[in-house]
Amino acid sequence: MVIEPGRAIAARAGITLCRVVTVKRGPGGRTFVAVDGGGIDHPREAVQHTKYTVALANRHQPSATAQVTVVCRDCGADDEIARDVQLPADIRPGDLLAIACTGAYHHSVGSSRNMVGRPPLVGVSGGRSRELVRRETISDLLARDSGWPGSGGD
Repeated sequence: MVIEPGRAIAARAGITLCRVVTVKRGPGGRTFVAVDGGGIDHPREAVQHTKYTVALANRHQPSATAQVTVVCRDCGADDEIARDVQLPADIRPGDLLAIACTGAYHHSVGSSRNMVGRPPLVGVSGGRSRELVRRETISDLLARDSGWPGSGGD
């Protein structure tokens, strides 16, 4: 097979939006930008070492940039979304980041690991948007749990 159909057809049709939660400047000048998305939402980075394009989406990007690593909320081996990308030097909590080419597999491969619900899926066409799949709630995550019946040594 010359191309992988799912990625070739759908990858460029999707963009993932994440909100910056915190910015941590570490030793040796390394900067980590933590977002409210996760490796759960972007499993291809950890498994296939996919290189994502990440851009500031909520304000004009100033000319000064810095090399950063975008990480997620999962605190796992797959918590890096994008390593060594250029983002504004003044990136701050509340900023919105757009991660390009996430249309293939992200929704279908995403999971609720760590009891974190999956994000909504929104379609955009002709300047209009519509929620196609709603965000998972805590109730959704707990609905399949049946627990252990009885108590007191049953």
